[in-house]
Amino acid sequence: MARLVIEGRRKLTGKVRIGGSKNSSVAIIPAALLGEGPSTLENVPAILDVKVFAQILKDLGALVSLNKNTMTVSPNGFTSHIAPYDLVRKLRASYYLMGVLLAKFGKAEVGLPGGCDIGPRPIDQHLKGFRALGADASVEGGVVRLYASKLVGAPVYLDIPSVGATINIMLAACMAEGTTLIENAAKEPHVVDLANCLNSMGARINGAGTDIIRIRGVKTLKGTCHSIIPDDIETATYMMAAVATGGDIEICGVITKHLEPVVAKLKEAGALIEQNGDFIKVVGPERPKPVNVKTLPYPGFPTDAQQPLTAVLTRARGVSVVQESMYDNRLGYVGELVKMGANIKVQGKTAVIEGAPRLVGSPVRATDLRAGASLVVAGLSAAGTTEIYGLEIIERGYESVVDKLKTLGACIERIED
Repeated sequence: MARLVIEGRRKLTGKVRIGGSKNSSVAIIPAALLGEGPSTLENVPAILDVKVFAQILKDLGALVSLNKNTMTVSPNGFTSHIAPYDLVRKLRASYYLMGVLLAKFGKAEVGLPGGCDIGPRPIDQHLKGFRALGADASVEGGVVRLYASKLVGAPVYLDIPSVGATINIMLAACMAEGTTLIENAAKEPHVVDLANCLNSMGARINGAGTDIIRIRGVKTLKGTCHSIIPDDIETATYMMAAVATGGDIEICGVITKHLEPVVAKLKEAGALIEQNGDFIKVVGPERPKPVNVKTLPYPGFPTDAQQPLTAVLTRARGVSVVQESMYDNRLGYVGELVKMGANIKVQGKTAVIEGAPRLVGSPVRATDLRAGASLVVAGLSAAGTTEIYGLEIIERGYESVVDKLKTLGACIERIED
């Protein structure tokens, strides 16, 4: 077990470089198993979820090497269609193995995934897609079992624009016979990143980034070299830390297009933001202005950025309203902010935040990945000492968070217990 100890009330200043996208990595790493030869993935973030996925691939028989931010996956010894349950339960994105194993072997056995407890995240749309392609799908004893003598392209209409279902159907369909059409598809940047990677392997995918994706099946895929896109949620978190502390920071190595909804809201909150090429400069106000926000699928405001924004709004001059439209339990962390003096009332999936001049450091616990990011932002702006327990949850998705914050002037330490 490990915890963070933060001495707050220090303005963040300086430069920080963003790592590769967590959400892209956990889709592209298993996709590398579909190639006939080795694939090299660059700009892979040094986070716990990546390490877990690397071990899953090794247990399946693949050769995997991970050197800093470069991963090489050689699927030549990959022969098993049964995913290791003890590792699968450690991260949500392990369900992408369903599409990969089904495409590779025509069968798959994958335990229901774990990950953060932010409410029910059913896989019914995933199974709907697999069945449309001709697979039998059942869930027995916490294990998803898939079988298809042959996958055949088909139209699939998603009831909601699910990122997970869109990606899983893409993975399963890229080597199916014929053409698959995904309608009401998710448009998130990591969906596009996966499509670009698969196309570099020889897949024929068009329309990623729109609500209609067309996949023309091919017989085989090859290995490739692909660089993961920058992490938009890590970027958003550092932007919010700058606003919360009244700081002045430059964030390098980003794709500004992916951050438009976050930039709009932080400008509304009083931040000065400059964008140029691959960097964003953020200057925070003395205290933010209140804003109202509702999370929506991309290009709306991202659900993963909701928690750190809520931490910013605890110090706003007035009342803000945050509506979480994606997950039922995504406001479950609010009680930890209340321990620090935040004035937040939650009704259902809506939080009403009455800003206060300051928060006060307190012992708190990260209940999920982005909740942990919220507590880090709150701790940086709070008076006194904040201890955040459950650091391993934060390290699932944030690369070198302590070192990066130290370069910006934060007084922060990682303590092993």
